[in-house]
Amino acid sequence: MALPSLNPALRQALTDRNYEELTPVQSAVLADDAADRDLLVSAQTGSGKTVAYGVAIARDLLGDDERFEQADAPLALIIAPTRELAIQVERELLWLYQKAGGRVVSCVGGMDPRRERRQLADGAHIVVGTPGRLRDHIERKGIDLSALRAVVLDEADEMLDLGFREDLEFILKSTPDDRRTLLFSATMPKGIVAIARTYQKDALRIEVKTAERGHADIEYRAIRVSAKETEHAVVNLLRLVASPTTIVFCNTRESVRHLHATLRERGFSAVLLSGELGQHERNQALQALRDGHAQICVATDVAARGIDLPNLGLVIHADLPTDAEKLQHRSGRTGRAGRKGISALLVPMSRRRKAEILLSQAGVKAQWMGPPTADEIRALDQQRMLEDPLLTEAPGEEDLAIARLLLENRSAEDIAAALARVYRSRLPEPEEVSDPGDSFGRRDAFDRRDGRRSSRFDRDDRPARFERDDRPPRFEKGERTSRFDKSDRAPRFERAGRFERDEVPPAADDMVLYRLSIGRRNNADPKWLLPMLCRRGGVKRRDIGNIKILDNETVVEISKEAAEHFAVNVRKPDEENIRIQPYRDRGGEEAAHEPKPHRKGPKKPWADEKPGRRRGREA
Repeated sequence: MALPSLNPALRQALTDRNYEELTPVQSAVLADDAADRDLLVSAQTGSGKTVAYGVAIARDLLGDDERFEQADAPLALIIAPTRELAIQVERELLWLYQKAGGRVVSCVGGMDPRRERRQLADGAHIVVGTPGRLRDHIERKGIDLSALRAVVLDEADEMLDLGFREDLEFILKSTPDDRRTLLFSATMPKGIVAIARTYQKDALRIEVKTAERGHADIEYRAIRVSAKETEHAVVNLLRLVASPTTIVFCNTRESVRHLHATLRERGFSAVLLSGELGQHERNQALQALRDGHAQICVATDVAARGIDLPNLGLVIHADLPTDAEKLQHRSGRTGRAGRKGISALLVPMSRRRKAEILLSQAGVKAQWMGPPTADEIRALDQQRMLEDPLLTEAPGEEDLAIARLLLENRSAEDIAAALARVYRSRLPEPEEVSDPGDSFGRRDAFDRRDGRRSSRFDRDDRPARFERDDRPPRFEKGERTSRFDKSDRAPRFERAGRFERDEVPPAADDMVLYRLSIGRRNNADPKWLLPMLCRRGGVKRRDIGNIKILDNETVVEISKEAAEHFAVNVRKPDEENIRIQPYRDRGGEEAAHEPKPHRKGPKKPWADEKPGRRRGREA
């Protein structure tokens, strides 16, 4: 849709910003049926929501005038969940309303509140702020809401997630009843719907389907990585794509600090954003990215919410997002305003299924591949060096004079080698990484439609740990046809089947029994007990025999060869509150039977009597 009949000042501002047509959400809020009505708008990140509600409230603020009158009490209030998003909204509205003489003031946490009160006292047409700081100003009578004509809740779902519901309700109750309320949210949970019903009147629901357009500008890549090589894969991705600006997302502050330090050590110009930084530090980091002094931002989800960085061509998910919504918000930082971008998910093989579910729920298709190798990056460096402006631009007279001097004293080959050495010294060294899809191909052979493995992986393709030579002594050839043949031995994971519930089978001659302080009542299950035992005990799966899960504990067999090593390792503290110790009877010897659990409840009246006396009483 071409630019509609907007206020002339706003239309000129959009033209100066090279707006030839409006986005779907901007067109929807300007439609005839949306005029002068409360709006409940659902649109994804990067769809142009800020400009959308900026032009939507223009008629409420300006009427038929082209310019604002003298600023006094605010006419519009914009509420955003984070400081960064509020400051970004302030910048957008400043250029949009600049030619109309609009005065925009921001009120956000981490800034000097006295300075904000002075700005509010000087007058403002539009106030942008975070819920906590706005409530503080309202309670201290620092902001007058009596002349308010429009209220906008931007990223309303995020504000509820961050616990601002009480602040939002306080602010909305403090505004005039005849105001216009516009609520913008990427999703519509029950909390948002409840707020809309309470504080909006005859609201028009607008749901803009922008997913296809947004995804068309973003190339999704799912990169298989080994869990221990995630940082190396991040380094190689940064070297391969060489985007002017990149955001790397982690799930925790500790991960952000660690990865930021790693990248700085390898020679990257990187800054970090996390919730523990003060506002001054956050502003410095963002300014370094906008000025080009830093090219990489390592951040958490909350810290990067609403950030709009110039020339952001690459988003790396060093940690997988927790849900599809966060995947879209992260990826939406790139591929904006018609520019192309790349969203790369680093997927350890143990998290592949989760990654597939996230991509499916987000409605995107990703190209699966291995991590960039060091050889690929070095070959690309050679091509980039030949295309570098230092070689393609015409040299000046001073450059030519130095070149002639060098040729008189050095050969052309020596000079070219020195140039290559200088060029390479500016670049971080790529890392050697492996593609787990090669060594664990069995996972790639999974047919996701029905869960069956592909027939092209036969017995010869099994990893080495399944070879006959690796079997424990009790599985020698001739005793059983396969290690997994259960026809002539007890089940590997016994759940009180062949043995009585209160009985533990005696250990085999080459095995030792251990007791775990977790049982059926604690949801013990072999699916996670087996890998936990291997990890904590530092043993292989073949060192673990039968596992029997009882009501209050679990008994497991460990081969005698690995028992000593296993006993030492399981003494070390672990995040799981599970005690592992040798299984012994009351006399200190290994038990063939589990002691019966202590009987709860009152004693029977004849418990301490002799059998004869009991029978006599009954007689």
